[in-house]
Amino acid sequence: MSESARVLAIRHGETTWNVDTRIQGQLDVGLNDTGRWQASRLGQALAEEPVSAIYASDLGRAFETAQHVGQATGVPVVAEPGLRERHFGEFQGKTFAEIEAVLPEQARLWRTRDPNFAPAGGESLLQLRERVVATAEKLAARHAGELIVLVGHGGVMDVLYRAATRLSIQAPRTWALGNAAINRLLWTPDGFTLVGWADTQHLDDGTLDETTA
Repeated sequence: MSESARVLAIRHGETTWNVDTRIQGQLDVGLNDTGRWQASRLGQALAEEPVSAIYASDLGRAFETAQHVGQATGVPVVAEPGLRERHFGEFQGKTFAEIEAVLPEQARLWRTRDPNFAPAGGESLLQLRERVVATAEKLAARHAGELIVLVGHGGVMDVLYRAATRLSIQAPRTWALGNAAINRLLWTPDGFTLVGWADTQHLDDGTLDETTA
């Protein structure tokens, strides 16, 4: 059996809080109408892919997105808490503007991607990376020689992109993290490599690109 696994890494569909630039973190916010449409289109796009397993964050917006893929492929969705968004602690429920106004120093540490900074009650970027990479590698290793789908969040996609391209956790982001975009990775025991990123041919131009969903 091949020691490699193909991975489709997908961010959930749009939510109202994405539109409002309100940080969801690990709060359980559902998809809006656009997000459900995106998830449906995603399922149609992947219907013919030879998917062996689907794992999704247990937060509703990701799990519901994954269910559309499951319905299209006939593969059950398995909840995986390790694919949850970064826990943003006291930032959760606030808009970007509110954080800048009320917590300016913490906002600065966040904006500059301080790897050790964690909002009160939340996770640092280093903690997020450790959790997400360990989870994704564990799941991929379980399916060597197969194709799996991982459905998560903007922060999860950002971590996986950096892992696949060997970019620093503090490097400025220049890649898209669009809702319901299809991102293709290859896993081997040496780690992840990038195959393709931000495929949105199945969507119109109405997707949002946020990092905090």
